[in-house]
Amino acid sequence: MKIIRWGLAVLAIATAWLRAAELPAGLRDFDAYVARVQQEFDVPGVAVAIVKDGEVVLARGYGVRELGKPEPVDAHTLFAIASNTKAFTAAGLAILMDEGKLAWDDRVTEHLPWFRMSDPYVTQEMTVRDLLTHRSGLALGAGDLLFWPATDFTTREVVERLRFVPLATSFRAQFAYDNILYATAGLVIEAVSGRSWEDFMRERLFAPVGMTDTLPNCQHLQSGTNAATGHAKYDFKDLRAVPPLAWDNAAAAGGIYSSVHDMAKWIAVQLAGGKLSAGPDGAERTLFTAARHKEMGSVVTPIKIAEPKIDALKPTRPNFLGYGLGWTLSDYRGRKLVSHTGGWPGQVSKVTLVPELGLGVVVLTNAESGAAFQAVSWRVLDAYLGAPATDWVAAYAESVKAGTASADEDWAKHVAARAPDSNPSLPPASYTGTYRDAWRGDVFVAEQDGRLTLRFSRTDKLEGDLEHWQHDTFIVRWRDRSHNADSFVTFALTPDGKIDQVKMEAISPLTDFSFDFHDLVLKPVKP
Repeated sequence: MKIIRWGLAVLAIATAWLRAAELPAGLRDFDAYVARVQQEFDVPGVAVAIVKDGEVVLARGYGVRELGKPEPVDAHTLFAIASNTKAFTAAGLAILMDEGKLAWDDRVTEHLPWFRMSDPYVTQEMTVRDLLTHRSGLALGAGDLLFWPATDFTTREVVERLRFVPLATSFRAQFAYDNILYATAGLVIEAVSGRSWEDFMRERLFAPVGMTDTLPNCQHLQSGTNAATGHAKYDFKDLRAVPPLAWDNAAAAGGIYSSVHDMAKWIAVQLAGGKLSAGPDGAERTLFTAARHKEMGSVVTPIKIAEPKIDALKPTRPNFLGYGLGWTLSDYRGRKLVSHTGGWPGQVSKVTLVPELGLGVVVLTNAESGAAFQAVSWRVLDAYLGAPATDWVAAYAESVKAGTASADEDWAKHVAARAPDSNPSLPPASYTGTYRDAWRGDVFVAEQDGRLTLRFSRTDKLEGDLEHWQHDTFIVRWRDRSHNADSFVTFALTPDGKIDQVKMEAISPLTDFSFDFHDLVLKPVKP
């Protein structure tokens, strides 16, 4: 079913906070444009906020909270903002810094004496600043399987297992996005403030900013709450609802649920350099000082600039790109951008600030389409910049098509290299047993009704069936088909024909990087 069939109907009753007279000419057809985005990228619900010069120009919902149900998205509908949470955690540290309770260059071990990385030098030199800037030496998404999909590890257990996660590059050598160090930053906030990260967020950020809708993670959602349901394309094909992910053990990296009503207030504070609205007595108030604001919005870690894969997206290529403290820094048409994206099972989002223009844009969606939030965000920026008209929907549709074609080509190469008539070296029962990775823990291979199965410990979300691929390589087909993370599982043998170790890697390049199976080195556990 195409989104447009019900999207326009819901649009007519969507709750809006809109000052149409203040919208630039390039956005006068904005409602129809968002409906087109929904149709093209199969997104049931979208919420958008625009802030300009301290005023909320638009805060509006489009479509429905859940596919097949009538409840509309409005300005107060809660979405998982995922990694847009990182700016909140950075701001929490900035508040404590303004109070003289810590410094960016404090060693992490000054506040968490038990903290360890796999390299003693990195452990000793890791600072609070390093926790926020993705330059630790960890690989992209390393260790994310400790909390993605949902596990029963505690936050401290997640962070403690960093000592077993090997580094991929030299310390502070290059950018590689991570989540666990933001979870560590949350523990630093707790150690310094004496409050849980959740309570600190509620009391020191949400309340002063006036974010009355916002929750620290999905575990606080209650039945009947005005919240969006995430949607994923099962097996990359069929759009269906997915259950919410409980990410409380890494909430400081991506746990917050918020609405565009509240996020508009948040970006207004950011655009004001940390200033809040005046108090009842008329006195000026700040969330954090201008000095802290400048530090958070300054590049610490340069990021390599990739060339757009299609010509239509070349205008988005920045001249500079880097990461600050909770924010990505870049430029567009001569203006500095401060932005971040968020990715969550079934929900993705983007926040973009153009400080020189006093402009901020928030796009929250309840489907896994980065193309959707990009097409909306660039349209808004172009309208305020007076840029030439660009059909961003068509551009990102072409990009999605190219990405799918590339993934299909990658799979075709695997098929061409396969020896389909090969057999496993061992009988099925010989592959069964417990396998252990130093940082993730145990993985179990069992025989069930003549077939091999694979299951991860500490979660009920990673259970699958093994299909023989070739030689001693199998494919695990996860029973939860929303993961889109089927993986090769390769058993390496000793010269004596015993299993020495097991390695895994996701099959599709479209699989989310947080399924970091490739970082596992699974060794058989002797009975």
